[in-house]
Amino acid sequence: MATIVKKQETIQDKDQVKAYLTQKGLVYESYKTPESLDLILGQKGLSDAEKEEVLSGLEYRFDQLKKQHGYKANDLVVLHDEVPGISDMLAKFDKLHIHTDEEVRYIIDGSGIFGFIIDGERFEVHVGKGDFISIPANTNHWFTLDQTMRIKAVRYFKDNSGWTPVYVDESKVLINA
Repeated sequence: MATIVKKQETIQDKDQVKAYLTQKGLVYESYKTPESLDLILGQKGLSDAEKEEVLSGLEYRFDQLKKQHGYKANDLVVLHDEVPGISDMLAKFDKLHIHTDEEVRYIIDGSGIFGFIIDGERFEVHVGKGDFISIPANTNHWFTLDQTMRIKAVRYFKDNSGWTPVYVDESKVLINA
């Protein structure tokens, strides 16, 4: 279940989280992951074959999202403290940036933090297992792992070409520090 952390407020109620994110133009849902995947998802890392097994086990979700949102492809990203180059990888996304295509994540294990500056307001969304978030194109955000240093997320794409981060000067978008 996602948690919103703002300057002087924390929102944990599922309905309030969804309402707040909807108001900010983000899509948030909470989906249960199939219990049949629990054993494999409990592993720290996954081989390519295991990633394919997980994606196959979630094919029903992809089919739903293709119909609802027009996604054409998906993949599974597995990040943890033993991934070679993890610090450099995270450094690409822990600074304020946008993408020219929407960013869509379904968290199936672990946890992380998406940060946003929308309408001049800074807030964080702490995501965990079962959280689905869609960030519209050109939305100021950043991402980092939390203290667990572990996340598995299915990424959904309409077009892979919009995935280069375009960095944003925070001082030009932050009004309500």
